[in-house]
Amino acid sequence: MYLELTEEQKLIQDTARDFAKAELEPVAAQLDQGSDRGPLLANLKKLAELGFMGLNVREEYGGAEAGAISFSVAMTEIARACASTAVTVSVNNMAAEVIQVVGSEEQKRAYIPKICSGEYSAASFALTETCAGSDPAGMVTQAVDDGDSWVLNGSKIFITSASYAGVFVVWAVTDKAAPKGKGISCFLVEAGTPGLIIGKEEHKMGQHASATNEVIFTDCRIPKSAMMGKLNDGFRIAVAELAGGRIGIGSLGLGVGLAAMDHATRYASERTQFGQKISNFQAIQWMVADAYTELEAARLLLMNAAFRKDQGKSFAKEASMAKLYATEAANRACYAAIQMLGGYGYTQDFPVERYARDARITSIYEGTSEIQRVVISREILKNFNQ
Repeated sequence: MYLELTEEQKLIQDTARDFAKAELEPVAAQLDQGSDRGPLLANLKKLAELGFMGLNVREEYGGAEAGAISFSVAMTEIARACASTAVTVSVNNMAAEVIQVVGSEEQKRAYIPKICSGEYSAASFALTETCAGSDPAGMVTQAVDDGDSWVLNGSKIFITSASYAGVFVVWAVTDKAAPKGKGISCFLVEAGTPGLIIGKEEHKMGQHASATNEVIFTDCRIPKSAMMGKLNDGFRIAVAELAGGRIGIGSLGLGVGLAAMDHATRYASERTQFGQKISNFQAIQWMVADAYTELEAARLLLMNAAFRKDQGKSFAKEASMAKLYATEAANRACYAAIQMLGGYGYTQDFPVERYARDARITSIYEGTSEIQRVVISREILKNFNQ
C-alpha cells in the first residue's frame, strides 16, 4: 500500500477540512446546546452539493465515485468540527452503498440520486431492535407476504437521522421457521408511508444534534418491489455493509480525538504554571506523545481497511481492527485532553468536554468494541482451524 494520498484524495480531504472549519465548527457548540436543527440540515444540504453524501457511490447514480479512502479522510475532517454532522454523513453513505450493492436498477435510480443530492436530508439504516443490538439476527420485526404487498410490524431503536430521513433501509423477518439469521430480508421504506411511525427521540450523552429515534411499523404496507436483494438473504447483506460503516465510525472517532488533542496541545503551549508553559513538563509531553502516536496508528489501520475495500479485497477483519482501535484511542485522547486543561476541561467554556461526550458512543455504535473483538478473533482463528 502506498501511504500517500492521491491528488484527488488530497483535494477531497482539503475540501472537507475547509468546509468543516468554515461552516461546521462555528455552529457545533450551538447545535450541541440547542434543539434547532436548522443549521445541521442546511449544512447537510451543502455537503450533498459538494459530493460528500455519496462518496463511494458511482457517478451514474449521482455519487462522487471517490472510494473508501476518500470517505475515510473526509469523515475525519468533518468529525474534527462536528461529530453530529459526521455520523449523519456516515450513515447516509452506508445506506446509499447498501442500495447500490443489492438494489435493483429501478431502486438504485429511484433512491440513490435523492440521497446523494440532498433531496433527502438523510437516509436511515434500520437494523437494531430492543432485543437485537449486538445480536441483530435475533430481531423480531416481521414482514408478511400479502399478495402484491409486504406488511411490516415491529419496531427499531437507536435509528440515526430517523426524524428527517427520506428513506429507510429496513430489515425484517420473512421466514420465522428458518434458522436464526437465515429468514431475514431487506426492504426500502419511504418516509411518510402509512404505518411508519417515528417514535421518541433519545436524549443522549453526546452527539446531540444527530437525531436518534425509535421507528415503529404498525401494519405498514409496502409494495413487493420494495424488497432489496433475494428473499431471506438480508442478514448477510447487513453483516457485509456494517464492515464499511465501521470504517466511517472509526474515522469519525479519529477526527474527534484529533480535535481534542489539538485544542489541548495549543492550550498547553500557552498555559503558564510554576513560571513556565505547562508543555515544558514531562507529564504533559508524554500525554501528547502517547495520544498522537495512538491516533496515528489508528489512521494507518483505517487507511489499510479502506485501501482493501477499494481494491475489492476482504476487509471485515481490518475494518473491525480499525474501528476498535480508533474509537478506543479517541476516548483515551479526549480524556487526556480534559486532564491537560484541568478544571477548564470539565467546563462547557472549552470544547474538550463536548469532544469527550461525542467520542464515547463511537466505541458502542456500529458494533461495540467487544463485538469487534469477536469479529477479529473469529477471522484470525479461521486460519488456525483449517
